[in-house]
Amino acid sequence: MLVTSCAGAGSSSPEEQLDPAAKQGKQIFTNLCAACHATIGETIIVGPSLAGIATTAATREEGLTARQYLIVSISKPEAFIVEGFKDVMPSDFGIKLSGEEFDDLVTYLETLK
Repeated sequence: MLVTSCAGAGSSSPEEQLDPAAKQGKQIFTNLCAACHATIGETIIVGPSLAGIATTAATREEGLTARQYLIVSISKPEAFIVEGFKDVMPSDFGIKLSGEEFDDLVTYLETLK
């Protein structure tokens, strides 16, 4: 009798499922954002957790898509201060990051559902 296990067959890790832009964005997030923002659960480091931000961002500001909200939140963090948090996020990411890096970062954040 031959018994095989299909558990995990055809599955891939979340990292493997990211497209190249999102993978690059995750690296940028790790280097620049992870010191202050968690992406798992309700963990608070300095800023709010970004777990589920792709879903939450779409409901934060009427008339803005999730992507638009994320772009404004990163480039002008003082525009949307999450209740209970101070305005301490650096406002120069739009200058520090190239256009492609900025887009990749937003693309990665859009995967956090």
